Amino acid sequence: MRENRQGRWLAEALEPICKEHNIKLYDVGERERRSHVPQEILSLLQFCDRPHSPDYLKAALDVLVQRQLIPTQDINTLASLPEEFLYPGPLAKPQTETVKTTAHLCRTLLRARLELPTYQIISFLALALKYDQAELATADKLAERVNLQMFGNNSMEAILSALSEIVNSERFEPVDTDNLEEQYTKKGQLTIITMHKAKGLDWDYVFLPFLHENLIPGKFWVPPQGQFLGAFTLSEVARAQIRAALHQNGENIPNISQAWEDAKYLKMAEEYRLLYVAMTRAKKLLWMSAAEQAPFTWSKPNNLQASAPCPVFAALKRQFSENVVNYN
Repeated sequence: MRENRQGRWLAEALEPICKEHNIKLYDVGERERRSHVPQEILSLLQFCDRPHSPDYLKAALDVLVQRQLIPTQDINTLASLPEEFLYPGPLAKPQTETVKTTAHLCRTLLRARLELPTYQIISFLALALKYDQAELATADKLAERVNLQMFGNNSMEAILSALSEIVNSERFEPVDTDNLEEQYTKKGQLTIITMHKAKGLDWDYVFLPFLHENLIPGKFWVPPQGQFLGAFTLSEVARAQIRAALHQNGENIPNISQAWEDAKYLKMAEEYRLLYVAMTRAKKLLWMSAAEQAPFTWSKPNNLQASAPCPVFAALKRQFSENVVNYN
């Protein structure tokens, strides 16, 4: 998979089929998501503690989007005016239904902060995020750890301090006794893994679905609110200019237009290198596909639209045709 969200959707779709045929399904992304439980809980708690902070509100909304609890939307605009978003007055601009739903969920989290004792807040947030069984177990372990650290001081400051220490000092995740590489490549198992994680591994049969042009090579998308300086992403331009300065000893630093073009080229090259790594993981069979329709964004997998396949299909087709002609 190119994205973890694709893997999550595919795991849910294949789970009943694998159970019917007694095939073990191992979703690598599920284990990684459990390691993000402390950070997600911390983001929501920081928002509950300081809901008027645009940064904390944006971080909380980002978690809710990633967990697919709210639709993908312009969270920067929502976070810019926290009071107007959470508690709009009679003179405020009418909110869309999507924004109303998002605001209601945020107010629910704030109300829980006021009504629940601090030692129960982590468990409540885990349920609010609709964690699966493994994630809930991780959240329970996290809550026990935090409660021990804040023993005798049941304040929000204490719980935030304990959580921040855990997030900043370690990766809070279940202990695995098995070698991870062996776990990924175990025989008789269907492994769902991202292209990044697959580096250095190989399987007899490799399937690469959802190879669409909007993901590989993809393209930079600059939201309208981010185009106040021009149709480019400032961070990518700065990164390209810094890269050029380091490689050329400060000489011939590209201007904004050239730096933006360099950034787009580097992204395309990196995506194709990643695809090549994924293709070369197969020892016996490589299966690649791109459906005629695909989600516009994988946060809404049922929102299908016509999607062009990755250009590598056309290149492979031409190469195959030339080889056949040369062979004949």
